[in-house]
Amino acid sequence: MASLSFSPIRAKPSGGDFRPFRRQSLARPSRVAFRVFASEGQAEPDLSVTVNGLHMPNPFVIGSGPPGTNYTVMKRAFDEGWGAVIAKTGLLQYDLNGCLELCSQKGVVIDCWGQDGQYLDEMERDLDRTMHGSRVSLDAAKVINVTPRYARLRVGANGSAKGQIIGWENIELISDRPLETMLKEFKQLKEEYPDRILIASIMEEYDKAAWEELIDRVEQTGIDALEINFSCPHGMPERKMGAAVGQDCALWRRAYLSFFGALVAFTRVALSSGCEGVSAINTIMSVMGINLNTLRPEPCVEGYSTPGGYSCKAVHPIALGKVMSIAKMMKAEFGEDYSLSGIGGVETGGDAAEFILLGANTVQVCTGVMMHGYGLVKKLCSELKDFMKMHNFSSIEDFRGASLEYFTTHTDLVQRQQEAIRQRKAIRQGLQSDKDWTGDGFVKESESMVSN
Repeated sequence: MASLSFSPIRAKPSGGDFRPFRRQSLARPSRVAFRVFASEGQAEPDLSVTVNGLHMPNPFVIGSGPPGTNYTVMKRAFDEGWGAVIAKTGLLQYDLNGCLELCSQKGVVIDCWGQDGQYLDEMERDLDRTMHGSRVSLDAAKVINVTPRYARLRVGANGSAKGQIIGWENIELISDRPLETMLKEFKQLKEEYPDRILIASIMEEYDKAAWEELIDRVEQTGIDALEINFSCPHGMPERKMGAAVGQDCALWRRAYLSFFGALVAFTRVALSSGCEGVSAINTIMSVMGINLNTLRPEPCVEGYSTPGGYSCKAVHPIALGKVMSIAKMMKAEFGEDYSLSGIGGVETGGDAAEFILLGANTVQVCTGVMMHGYGLVKKLCSELKDFMKMHNFSSIEDFRGASLEYFTTHTDLVQRQQEAIRQRKAIRQGLQSDKDWTGDGFVKESESMVSN
């Protein structure tokens, strides 16, 4: 579920290593106070962030995918005010004639949640061969996407054309844009926007030489950081890339890569191996639905479909859970020297605030831009500032990670409630025991134990 996020490109010290940016320790409030309103004379909240040495005007980042697919759209993102742009994932590919080209593919981060590891057996059979340089490349240089390649889930009945969009599935693969075109666009963007953060997202098979070649060529364009995609859940695993690599910690170690990320266990491997940050989560492998009139799956291409990556509002709670788990582990085991970028269903400033409260340094948006356009960043910034004013927060660091301390075990919840009852000498709200449920009052009894 998470891929490398924000590993800045900088001059190598004499020792040849990269030194992670050390963020100055800032005191944080011990508790987020709700219902606290700012005074009229309060200064405007500062949304700027510095992540792994990279300064951004705000924490909102274009996530790797269609919104960062070429020069025109990335320029638009900078002009609209996005804090950073992650280009659509690139792949160094050898065709049958030995030519090089860099292709783009949607999918940002490693999301091992929900994957069944179906490709790992095949990977093990091919591991020795591929690690010794006989790299399997895509057949020829042509990679063809299909149309339609997206499907939406709306609130309402199956197949409803009305109602809020809460889910989005894509079966998008890589494009056929040549390497030189992508490199020229990266270089042009950095020349025109030298103070803005441009991040290249890249993908390869488990071949050290191929990774090193791809990284070297992309670095030469002047991009600010690299994001390593070990997470794409569909299409690319068939070619032993994306999630097929990200699901195997041992494989990562053998690949000798210093930039990658994933779930808690994988994040631990990544950070201990040299990664400077992780992003969570990527899309989740899914089947959007079946058309009950035609009996065919969606998105339907000539009557057929294939599982794809699920995103949008419906994955937001899942993403929050993953980010929370990763952030708690990072704080306990690695301190404050590493970054975390939250991804999943962000369409409002409140959505972003939740990720930041759980420890995220930045928040990535992809599907939200596809639905609402690049101008969405203005709404996100405005709503996040409103939240900060409500709680008297002057900077992102004032509340980053402030909600992590309120997560505990169920056993601890029971103990806390029992102690609270003893102290208050009061009966808790709701039913005392399972024996108190009644058939007639089931709905009201359920409602009596809901907290929001």
